Amino acid sequence: MEFGIFHSGHVPTQPSADAQRRLEHRRLLDEAAVAVAGDRNGFKYSWFTEHHFLEEYSHVSASEVLMGYVAAQTERVHLGSGIFNLTPPVNHPARVAERVSMLDHLSNGRFEFGTGRGSSSTEYRGFGIPDAETTRDLFDEALPEVVRILREAPYEHSGDGFSMPPRTVLPRPWTVPHPPLWLACGSPATFEKAGRLGMGALCFTMGEPEDLAPLIDSYKAAVSSCTDPVGAYVNDNVACVSMLLCLNDRERALDQFRNMGASYYQSLVVRWLDSIPLPVDIDRRTFSVPEPSVDELRASIDAGRRSVGTPDDVARSVERWQGAGADQLIFGVLNNTLPLEVAQESIETFGREVIPAFDRDPIHSTTRQREVQVGTP
Repeated sequence: MEFGIFHSGHVPTQPSADAQRRLEHRRLLDEAAVAVAGDRNGFKYSWFTEHHFLEEYSHVSASEVLMGYVAAQTERVHLGSGIFNLTPPVNHPARVAERVSMLDHLSNGRFEFGTGRGSSSTEYRGFGIPDAETTRDLFDEALPEVVRILREAPYEHSGDGFSMPPRTVLPRPWTVPHPPLWLACGSPATFEKAGRLGMGALCFTMGEPEDLAPLIDSYKAAVSSCTDPVGAYVNDNVACVSMLLCLNDRERALDQFRNMGASYYQSLVVRWLDSIPLPVDIDRRTFSVPEPSVDELRASIDAGRRSVGTPDDVARSVERWQGAGADQLIFGVLNNTLPLEVAQESIETFGREVIPAFDRDPIHSTTRQREVQVGTP
């Protein structure tokens, strides 16, 4: 089991424009500081969102800039796009390939290429895409073409979603033949699709680890029989996003958790990401996840349903994710209002007390798989 940190740039609304500007500035720098803390404490990955127009939920719109900033301050952690939106009205495939190669070079081969088509009508309609079905068609055309751009020079394409005359896209990737490929997964069909394409699965859930087990099984079945991956090699990997608050004092962890607005952030996920289906009697605009009572929180920690509490508490949760079949657990550390110093303490405690029990391999699994299949260092 490997571990990563999820960076979304959550910025709660403030009472004035000046306070909003200052908090937004502080939170973006905090995300970078958390990534540096992860690098120093055994986390192997940092994943950075790309979202547009989603107030409060995510203010990381140019993740390639943030990743470049973090790359200069870190040494070992892999930096992943979680995700780059591949629909051409949002990001032209040539521009995506340029960003991938630049990040690959400037991180010295530590970039992981996560892809997706977006999950909010606020986003895709903001770029003139009329509906979710169109995003699927655009993505399906763009994905293999971006891989071609990374592997072929010169490159040309004539298609429905975009066209391009013969051009050599520069720079060429540093990682031979290209960085690892990942696909954002939510539905059973996308888990199977990721496996069929030989891509890692980046998955998000608000439920129990075991809820994902059937989807992970379908992915593993598909990826095990993948003979024609979209890339040059298969990335057999399932990474699941959860949350983390790991402190040596359990009561302090409970108190911090109940006052950091984690449930409000979960509510924003449902309000903004309207690709997530809801029962017909629920109003997405007013949907709210209630904050757990102390007793409910204790019960969920005791059962390993939340990665909250002491290192022993959090280890129980990690074991459940491991049992469900996850290869990597990604923690949203600042998807809340937790102070930076507490977030850093949590990362340090988890890195010191928990990671060594689960991750004993110094080599990133994506690197090992590429080296075995392609034979390049």
